[in-house]
Amino acid sequence: MEFDAVLLPPRRAESIARGWWIDRTINDELDACVETCPDKLALTALRVESGELRRFSYRELGRMADRIAVGLSRLGVGRNDVVAMQLPNGWQFSLLYLACSRIGAVVNPLMHIFRERELSFMLKHGEAKVLVVPKVFRGFDHEAMARALQPGLPHLERIVVVGGGEGPDDFDALLATPAWEQASDAREILTRHRPGPDDVTQLIYTSGTTGEPKGVMHSANTLMANIVPYARRLRLGADDVVLMASPMAHQTGFMYGLMMPILLRASAVLQDIWDPRRAVEVIRAEGATFTMASTPFLSDLTKTVQDSGLAVPSLRSFLCAGAPIPGPLVEQARRTLGTKIVSAWGMTENGAVTLIELDDDDALACATDGHPLPGVEVKVIDFDGRTLPAGEVGKLMVRACSNFGGYLRRPHLNATDAEGWFDTGDLARIDAQGYIRISGRSKDVIIRGGENIPVFEIEALLYKHPAVAQAAIVAYADERLGERACAVVVPRPGQTLDQAGMVEFLKSQKVALQYIPERLVVRDAMPATPSGKIQKFKLRDMLRDGSL
Repeated sequence: MEFDAVLLPPRRAESIARGWWIDRTINDELDACVETCPDKLALTALRVESGELRRFSYRELGRMADRIAVGLSRLGVGRNDVVAMQLPNGWQFSLLYLACSRIGAVVNPLMHIFRERELSFMLKHGEAKVLVVPKVFRGFDHEAMARALQPGLPHLERIVVVGGGEGPDDFDALLATPAWEQASDAREILTRHRPGPDDVTQLIYTSGTTGEPKGVMHSANTLMANIVPYARRLRLGADDVVLMASPMAHQTGFMYGLMMPILLRASAVLQDIWDPRRAVEVIRAEGATFTMASTPFLSDLTKTVQDSGLAVPSLRSFLCAGAPIPGPLVEQARRTLGTKIVSAWGMTENGAVTLIELDDDDALACATDGHPLPGVEVKVIDFDGRTLPAGEVGKLMVRACSNFGGYLRRPHLNATDAEGWFDTGDLARIDAQGYIRISGRSKDVIIRGGENIPVFEIEALLYKHPAVAQAAIVAYADERLGERACAVVVPRPGQTLDQAGMVEFLKSQKVALQYIPERLVVRDAMPATPSGKIQKFKLRDMLRDGSL
């Protein structure tokens, strides 16, 4: 695969000179851990349904990374080859990334909720050479789906199955059990193609707003340029235990649950299925000190601690992002958990951009999304490009040392000007102290529990329904998830559509369940401009005031 990360070279000299890019890879960091704290607990992975617990010291983590790396090379994986993985949080996820980095392969994490439509595009566009899936996860047969997709994916040479038992493509049999690291050619394999800090190390897809997802390319330098100041602001270090129950196929889990603990020489605890009761038990048993997740996780954890009476005294801070945090929830969580609630905002393209400070008043967690990390600049402009004064809402622009290298094969969509300013697609305001507040989105995405819903794609599918003349999907507020999706439909003459019919139709189109609108409104007509464009803001207003 040829990667066109065109946004990286122009920034290198300044980023190095100013100390933003540390010019190290995850290989360097893992090797340092093996050398300085080999027997320290590095990783604990919990499978909620089975109760299985797997632990690795840093020595064991390094050895297994080498083993899987050589095993991947035996499957034909080499420098710049893409290894896609649709895995839940678990040790296999972490080790696959570390192994890919050993041999210069690029990891493509995929959300486990994706189904045929999303996967077929991403795997083909990213030219994945190997796809790693669970045999079954949460009752869904991922292996069967992958096998059905493979004939239409010319670059996909191998499917590897976690939990595949005696099958020829079983992850353990192929990669994790043979002592590949002891092979005579292992050293040469593990050193020949180690990537540099500016090589693409991660390809991760962001939800599409114009019909197709975009492949975000990151290097070790761009990822670590975010993780280092993020950890400093949160005062995290080697003594911390990071709990990660947010999906590691999101930047949240990948950067702060997989990479950050290694950079800190800290310990990570992974939970594959969100179960707040188990999370409380894990925090207490493992002494977790920090976690990051979206608002529903915080709400669930707070309620569970309150109802159970089981305290979580080790948990010092909970970073909450993905949607505004309701003020009452911040107050309740502080009172119940005894934990500092930190608000933040970021994107797949640049990681966390803004965070509040640990010493900030709790009110800032619900009134703002924080202020920029070191190495990050933000500004708000009007639609003519003029910078707006404090307090005025406009387009949010970000210039950051952690900005991505570009969209794979979509350089025309990079939305980055000659001075390095990236158009986030969000609307925001900046106050006099430099704290931002996201006030809307100029791109048409709904964020449901921290998960972006690709509105354009779902609308396009609804238009295929024989009963649908017009369709629009808009957000409505939800106390737990932040937003849910409502489909507004004008039926064709003599036709009708109900919620059950819409759900069944979208399921037949292989849409991920989380993307299916949870409410349907049928109308005789849409509010529209004179040119016929649907006025979604009016639909949102009608949902808000109850007239829809």
